[in-house]
Amino acid sequence: MLTSLLVLLFFGCLTGVMTVLFGFGGGFVTVPVVHGVLTARSGTDTDAMHVAVATSAAVMVVNSVAAALTQWRQGRLHRAYVWPLAAFITAGAAAGALAATMVGDRTLRLLFAAYLLVTIADSLLRRGFLRAAHQAGPKPLGRATVTLGGTGIGVVAAALGVGGSVMTVPLLRRRGLPMAEATAMANPLSVPVAVVGTVVYALAATVPAGTGQVGYVDPGAAVALLAGSLPTIAVARRVTGRVPDRVHSAAYVALLVIVLVATVAT
Repeated sequence: MLTSLLVLLFFGCLTGVMTVLFGFGGGFVTVPVVHGVLTARSGTDTDAMHVAVATSAAVMVVNSVAAALTQWRQGRLHRAYVWPLAAFITAGAAAGALAATMVGDRTLRLLFAAYLLVTIADSLLRRGFLRAAHQAGPKPLGRATVTLGGTGIGVVAAALGVGGSVMTVPLLRRRGLPMAEATAMANPLSVPVAVVGTVVYALAATVPAGTGQVGYVDPGAAVALLAGSLPTIAVARRVTGRVPDRVHSAAYVALLVIVLVATVAT
């Protein structure tokens, strides 16, 4: 029990750094970690992936709001890239969360790994991510991108508990925004996904993978992760914007590779 708590606290701290620097809100770190802790604690992986995704969503509600407020105070949020995209993300999130409760745990885990793999390949092979042309000025979002793209982001993000940052950051990056601003706006865009996902997973009927759960959400694991992430967010905000743009984007892809390896390994 103590080992599990220390693991969650440690990765909670890491989640805080990832939330501020990469806009993750916690999803890509918390999902494999919570899955691993639950599996080790119960000796079975029954419903562990669903619980990991649901708990990740709950953690992202708090982390994303905290980070979004920080980014807003620092002037990195731009309304034109947040609204109305957030409204369509919310609509998609409701459908994605409901769909996730209807698929098997193994299928959900495979989809999570496949999503990571596709995102990594897209970031490396398509131009515009590792080196954005923000010197020419950012471009506005098109109507199709806001409506269809926003809905799709919400569906995938809520189903996999990742907050949508790995779709919104490349999207905004290819519109010419610097990495610091693209990742900053991933935080408020993750809030509707996290809220909708948490509500749906909390109300879902489930056979608990552990005790004291609220639907699929594990409050104990969420509190332990937040105990590590919230203080770290307050510290990490001081380095936001100081990381060179090219290093920032390369580190983003490198982190996704590490999470993919961890997901497959566990």
